[in-house]
Amino acid sequence: MTSHVTTHVLDAARGRPAQGVAVRLEGADGTDWISLAAAETDSDGRVRELGPEQLEAGDYRLTFATGAYFERLGTDSFYPQVQITFRITDPEQHYHVPVLLSPFSYSTYRGS
Repeated sequence: MTSHVTTHVLDAARGRPAQGVAVRLEGADGTDWISLAAAETDSDGRVRELGPEQLEAGDYRLTFATGAYFERLGTDSFYPQVQITFRITDPEQHYHVPVLLSPFSYSTYRGS
């Protein structure tokens, strides 16, 4: 199975993949969000299997449990979670959503 949505979390402060970050994928249903899948980043900071092979066009979001990750490292952090809302416009494409993470900032972009 190939997931329609994948992610990769890199800990920019430590210069390595962020292993063990819980990630949840949700889809918008009107004003509510419906849980579609959950996983945890592997030793390379990746979630290769997150959700179905195909998703309809619409709005989705990924929630990363960043506070728990930094707590395990004994590091103070500002964001207990990171939520990234994105839009699928072409259901035929693969959507990769990487996150560069540090205790007091994060950035993301549409990956390939």
